[in-house]
Amino acid sequence: MLTLILIGFLGGLITGVSPCVLPMLPVIFFAGGTAKASQGAAATAVAAAPAPVAVGAGPGPLLDAAPLLDTEPRPPAKAPKRSRRPLKIISGLILSFSVFTLIGSFLLTAIGLPQDFLRWAGLTILSLIGVGLIFPRVEEIIQRPFYRLPKFSRGADGNAFVLGLGLGTLYVPCAGPVLAAITVAGATGKIDIRIVALTLAFAVGVAVPLFFFALAGDKIGKRLMAYRSRARKFRIAGGILMITLAVALAFNLTDALQRALPNYTQTLQDKVENSDTARGALTGLSNASNSELDQCPPGSDTLASCGKAPAFEGIDKWFNTPGGSALSVDGLKGKVTLVDFWTYSCINCQRSIPHVESWYKAYAASGLEVVGVHTPEFAFEKEAGNVQQGIKDQGVTYPVAMDNSYTTWTNYRNRYWPAEYLIDASGTVRHIKFGEGDYAQTENLIRELLTAANPGATLPAPVESAGEAVAVDAQTTPETYLAYTGSKNYIGDTKLTIGAATFTLPSSQPADTYGLQGPWKVGTQEITAQGAAEIQLNYQATKVYAVLGGSGQVTVKRDGAVLSTFQVSGTPHLYPIVDGADHEQATIELDVTPGIQAYTFTFG
Repeated sequence: MLTLILIGFLGGLITGVSPCVLPMLPVIFFAGGTAKASQGAAATAVAAAPAPVAVGAGPGPLLDAAPLLDTEPRPPAKAPKRSRRPLKIISGLILSFSVFTLIGSFLLTAIGLPQDFLRWAGLTILSLIGVGLIFPRVEEIIQRPFYRLPKFSRGADGNAFVLGLGLGTLYVPCAGPVLAAITVAGATGKIDIRIVALTLAFAVGVAVPLFFFALAGDKIGKRLMAYRSRARKFRIAGGILMITLAVALAFNLTDALQRALPNYTQTLQDKVENSDTARGALTGLSNASNSELDQCPPGSDTLASCGKAPAFEGIDKWFNTPGGSALSVDGLKGKVTLVDFWTYSCINCQRSIPHVESWYKAYAASGLEVVGVHTPEFAFEKEAGNVQQGIKDQGVTYPVAMDNSYTTWTNYRNRYWPAEYLIDASGTVRHIKFGEGDYAQTENLIRELLTAANPGATLPAPVESAGEAVAVDAQTTPETYLAYTGSKNYIGDTKLTIGAATFTLPSSQPADTYGLQGPWKVGTQEITAQGAAEIQLNYQATKVYAVLGGSGQVTVKRDGAVLSTFQVSGTPHLYPIVDGADHEQATIELDVTPGIQAYTFTFG
């Protein structure tokens, strides 16, 4: 737990000083020092006012006469009351950040609101606070709903907590593996004390540097004479700054600043969040009882003993079993079992499935069982009809479990498509393989386990050859996701954020990247053309495929010349884009009509 908290705190601390928060720092600085003018000014006036003296007073007996003004000694002026504004800003930030990061997606789905609702709510709050700083009457109205909260001030610090609530929603996208683990846990309902602790630690880490910015604004505001005498003007300036930032964020005008700055925290983030310790701790959040699986080094050419095979749980539907009946790990004891995690639109999975199918056909009579666990990448892969069609199209005859809730995926601590887990006849995991390739090696291990389970049994000839062990070129472009979630190699002048926007292609398209042209609506899993639009892709591969949906026409071009034109309709599925004979680096353009949905590019 302490390791998890430390990883969360350090991850948040790095996020709190990363380039993605820089546009907000001026607002936090000003917000820390924009207490109501009356509080600071009144205290300053009392402290600075000279003690009154009698008119005409001077040395001599006149001092003993009844004074015209009060000349009684005055107690020392009290120091201005310490502002709690910075603390309230950060408290609101931690609260909203933690709550909405953990259960925000679930709440939005339950209520039926769009996934970008929280971002727009945060921008609205930021704008309202800005208006409140300019117009005190508006500030009073904003504070009114919070007056009944314990210890909520009606005075100078009242809107600070509300501002923190808004800012917390705007920080959600600014994170790496730690926040990804938190988000997945929230989306799958796997929230426990460890997830809550990690979330709070991360939120506090983010808040620490921001608190010092707010505190600096508060301190400077109290000490600068220029601020004391012009507090009202500074509040108006702060309000204008907040409104300006809200507008800039809404229209992605802050992107130029973020693009101009290098990601100076990337190396540090990798050392903290992508370290072996962090990966182990974050993976352990899914199911700590299966930590023995870590004893199987993925891709090893020898068998290991990695503990009892996790159960098949949370399965929505079974295919290719008698009457759709469920299989269980315990019920498969006595057989050698290969558990294959896949999803039907994944080209990597499609390339590996013929090998898995050939093993099933060759060795089923010798005691091999294969269970395909279909865990979706995209929402459309959760539909049973689509999965059934994918099974048919790819010629899968072995049992398939539909794992829409990611429960079995989580049980196996899996992180890849495709992934194979080889289980011996006693129910112990003996080998793990992530990704494509090494087919002959995997088959040899299957044969070894079959022989151990049935000594003296005669096995058929191997179906793989040693030359088929490696199937993927090291220089091949990796799978390229086009939507907001998972997109890492987008290049363009317009930031890729959820919602509709008009994109412009970059002046140059680096290798292994893509750009967009025209009106697109960006979702969490797909992008949808809102008019005539284009995708430009610079790839390294022999073949290019794309998962497309919607209805319309796609024209593939290279250097202005049309390579092909085809129609898209029906359920999203894989379309061949380039079918080359040689491995190459090239740039192509896909011109699409309105309504086309694009999910991902895969390469071979």
